[in-house]
Amino acid sequence: MELRQLQYFVQVARLQHVTKAAEELHVAQSAVSRQIHRLEEELGIRLFMQRGRNVQLTPVGQLFLRRAETLLGDLDRAVMEIHEFLDPEVGEIRMGFPHSLGIHLVPQVVAAFRKLHPNVKFRFRQGMYPSLIRDVVDAEVDIAFISPYPETSEQVTGEVVLTEELFAILPDTHRLAMEDSIKLSDLKDETFVLFGNGYSLRPIVWEACKKAGFTPKIGFEGEESGTIRGLVSAGMGVSLLPEMAMYETSSMMPAVVKISEPHVTRTIGLIRRSGEKLPLVVQMFHTFLLDFFKNHYKTL
Repeated sequence: MELRQLQYFVQVARLQHVTKAAEELHVAQSAVSRQIHRLEEELGIRLFMQRGRNVQLTPVGQLFLRRAETLLGDLDRAVMEIHEFLDPEVGEIRMGFPHSLGIHLVPQVVAAFRKLHPNVKFRFRQGMYPSLIRDVVDAEVDIAFISPYPETSEQVTGEVVLTEELFAILPDTHRLAMEDSIKLSDLKDETFVLFGNGYSLRPIVWEACKKAGFTPKIGFEGEESGTIRGLVSAGMGVSLLPEMAMYETSSMMPAVVKISEPHVTRTIGLIRRSGEKLPLVVQMFHTFLLDFFKNHYKTL
């Protein structure tokens, strides 16, 4: 079995088309077909079925695809690690993060790091809490910011780098908008604007309201902090957001009020795969991040 056969097989499987795969690989269609045929002969199985002009993986082909992608991914990482060993200043860091950290925190830390290491490249991947865990476990990213920090996961490891306070955000015409602080129970009769299911801030706000003695009445849902702020500013309800989500300004900004009781916070963690050594350039960035948070942010 040759490396080229695996590469051709994976490309055909992804595109479900031999001709398109050949174009992507910059080789003749006959060369791709020949290598796929040889691979099938060697394995003694059919990897593809013809579906009109397209091809479709057989069930055993789907199983083989997962293994082939893992093998090629491991090979790519091995080559990258060798290059980084020779010169970590020209490596690549694959990092995941939730949208709420992409407004201010991620640009801030990446800009600070690239001042010291200008030739290091970054590949970013945004996602919700479950997808960020999955991306780390599946080696789609090397490292990820996540909130809240997963205390009990066996597949990822890491550390809490920041604990951030959440504030009440209210329409600027709200009766409590000018208060220095309020109790969360003061909002028990209000309509809430919350993130949708799957977003980590939603259960944090939900549990805080339950702790304050009420279940929040949800009137509207959004997928970005800017949407939440805009809906609140338009008088559609109230919400809770972390301070970091307030850095971005627009023509419609809500009133921001401290919550005195209960004290509502979220943890921000930095995670990586358990039991694996980080590539040298990622380890360099990880060390930089821990120092950065220690020196620039205070944990509540």
